[in-house]
Amino acid sequence: MDVVDPVVVESAAVLARHLRQGRDRRLAVLEWFAEAGAAAPPGAVQVPEPPLAAVREAVVWVLRGTMSYRLLEVARGAAGAGEEAADALYDVAGRLLAARPYRGSADPALVRAALESDEDVPEGPDFKGLVHLVAAIGLGAQEVGADALAEAFAAYGWFGLTAEDWAQMLGAVERGESPPVDWGLLQQRADVLRPVQRASDEQLLRARTVLGGLRMFYGLYAMHALFMPDTPALAALRARIDEWGMFPVLDHIIALNPTLRQFAEGLAACLAPLLDGLYETLMEQLAADPNVFRIAGDERGTAGFMDTWSRTLREQTRAGRRAPEGSE
Repeated sequence: MDVVDPVVVESAAVLARHLRQGRDRRLAVLEWFAEAGAAAPPGAVQVPEPPLAAVREAVVWVLRGTMSYRLLEVARGAAGAGEEAADALYDVAGRLLAARPYRGSADPALVRAALESDEDVPEGPDFKGLVHLVAAIGLGAQEVGADALAEAFAAYGWFGLTAEDWAQMLGAVERGESPPVDWGLLQQRADVLRPVQRASDEQLLRARTVLGGLRMFYGLYAMHALFMPDTPALAALRARIDEWGMFPVLDHIIALNPTLRQFAEGLAACLAPLLDGLYETLMEQLAADPNVFRIAGDERGTAGFMDTWSRTLREQTRAGRRAPEGSE
């Protein structure tokens, strides 16, 4: 009797773990793919990869059901269909965005400063302005206009630019005072399905690696708001992200404890060369200074880092409880 291939046995076991009655098999495949990307504990068998064609199918299925994809489909349907179609696009987009309101995270440095000063924590960017970007994809950037597009781009918070900053730059383009912009790229980048459908197996595996790495770097950046001790290595990583102006983008894409649908959306986003390049830059910075959790002068290393962080959190909690009495 032939010996059963251990990979086949492990594949059957992992599929059994993730398949449940009434659950779509595509969600099981995504959970399997996520598990296979995690390092196995010492002594455990590494989870084998699921069929990557099934992973590709599952990601496309998730993307088709997202609000973003629904908005893009409405936008494409409004192209060239007249003023009534344009009004209907704004109406549908407004209702969809209102049904699922979303506000990004505020800059962690500003949040930390506000908490330390016992001031109101600033709000993150409001993404309602993105309706204009959706309209530009369907109707064309020229139909939407520079001011509306400026509001949409400012919603992301890239490089700290305000709507007025964007309006000034886009207005110069509109008046012919700056080099023209190829707005056709906007339509190309909006096609979220094609990159996934065309991705090779190696590209899907790489996207998973990039997504996992960026989740770690995003978490380190975001935890700065919660009084995490600031080491030179951590500051250098944050500076690299700031140089790229990418915290708002990461905040939009990355979830620290993602659902499977968020995992699929993040995986699709990490196929983009921009995020791949950011990941490489941050990995290079980490290699140059890996002492992320080492406070200067504290020989305890990670243990000292965590002890300092815990003590700071306790002190801030006590200070917060005393604040109302001292303010009277």
